[in-house]
Amino acid sequence: MSTNKSSSSRLYDLQSLLKKQIGLARKGNIKEVEILSEQASSLVEKVKLSGVLESAEFKNQREQLQKLYQDLCLAITAQQAGTTEELKRIRKGKKTIAAYHSNI
Repeated sequence: MSTNKSSSSRLYDLQSLLKKQIGLARKGNIKEVEILSEQASSLVEKVKLSGVLESAEFKNQREQLQKLYQDLCLAITAQQAGTTEELKRIRKGKKTIAAYHSNI
């Protein structure tokens, strides 16, 4: 029973970390997401070793973790797309400035 309790606590901690990472990713704070991912990786390894997610008892939590992970991936991808667009605008601006500068 104590194994399930500690495993349940780890699952709750992992869910909390993922939610926090999602919030940070949506705000564009990818550096903090990366820092928290180290903690999440450690928790994932402990959960994996416990085998708790393979239990039918934790099916809902497993599904919730999968959804949170997908949401995190989407938030990071959205930030990446935004960054890519911003870089394109900056490069275009630099080319425009260089063109004006060379014609002066």
